[in-house]
Amino acid sequence: MSAFSIIARDSGSFARAGVLHTAHGDVRTPAFVPLASTASVRGLGPAEVVELGYDIVLGNAFHLFLRPGGELIEELGGLHRFMGWPRAIITDSGGFQVFSLGHGTVADEIKGRRGGRGDGAILAIDEDGVRFRSYLDGSERFIAPETSMAVQAQLGSDIVLAFDECTPFNVERDYTARSTERTHRWLERCVNWRTEHAPDDGSLFYGIVQGGVYEDLRAQSLGAVLASGCAGVAIGGSLGREKAQMYEVIEWCTRGLEAVAAERPRHLLGIGDVDDLIRGVELGIDSFDCAMPTRLARHGVALIPDPANRWRLELDRPRWRASPEPLLDGCRCPACSAGLSRGYLHYLARGRELTGARLLTLHNLTFISSLMADLRSAVIDGGLERVAAALRAGATPGGD
Repeated sequence: MSAFSIIARDSGSFARAGVLHTAHGDVRTPAFVPLASTASVRGLGPAEVVELGYDIVLGNAFHLFLRPGGELIEELGGLHRFMGWPRAIITDSGGFQVFSLGHGTVADEIKGRRGGRGDGAILAIDEDGVRFRSYLDGSERFIAPETSMAVQAQLGSDIVLAFDECTPFNVERDYTARSTERTHRWLERCVNWRTEHAPDDGSLFYGIVQGGVYEDLRAQSLGAVLASGCAGVAIGGSLGREKAQMYEVIEWCTRGLEAVAAERPRHLLGIGDVDDLIRGVELGIDSFDCAMPTRLARHGVALIPDPANRWRLELDRPRWRASPEPLLDGCRCPACSAGLSRGYLHYLARGRELTGARLLTLHNLTFISSLMADLRSAVIDGGLERVAAALRAGATPGGD
């Protein structure tokens, strides 16, 4: 059986609905992948995430390499058993975390701010790999393509990502080209390690397309990834300064895939705003991962159908202090189904109550799950243009 089955296509775009077949079950696409970077979707138990309708989560090989270590997780039965998650797991390779150590978040990097997390810092990136200081204790550590592959094998990932260098936006084209070429050499080393050490582990291997905002470099990178024989393709690196440029870069990649490898699944790394999910599906992306829904929840922000405010409701604002209004009519999450008021959720958010973070996490992941279900059904039923327009105009996901 092929790793990916396309069951429907949209006639007016690159969108498709499909099923990704993994060792721990099928993943319905298009799909959003909640982050379980450190072996936990923060604040939620595995059964709750399953109940929300998710088929897959993302663990992070970099963070788990530092703590508790791949060896311990392997000793305890692999990441699925370690975190009690019965369904599929994709693991990020660590390339983006190396980027973050040197440049902070993507927003930091675009705005010219420097600096990563805590005491962490890049010491050197060269052909061998990356030397860095751990953000946990400042100790010097080293990660190479082979390290990343070994850790992901210890974790027992269903989908393994190649180790890459996530190129910054603010660097010259020459650096982007050299970095992308090194990523391709690292890709070859990842493939060689897997061929020698894990030829039959049942995992799917995704190469990562780099090349920054340069169309020819993206095309070259896509060619290298496809030549590696990978089961799937991830789109990473800098996608531009603005959304229009990001969509253009994504379309370069998906248009190229349509021409020569339409059957391979496509994952977009680190993108998850509501408008980006809608447009990404139209551009032919099969799966997305992003910290957005859970991170916003921890900062008192709920997702609601309000495009003018980026689909966000900042509950810690004073205007909601005495509001009896429900969070979102028709939402099936525990906060909305219990009829909790915005005033109460404001109180929890202002007080940094764990209950508030949990309730908003459940709400935001419910919102995104419903959104993706609507988009998937629309592709299958032939109504994507109408559904996408309604969602962009402020329709409630999952509504009638």
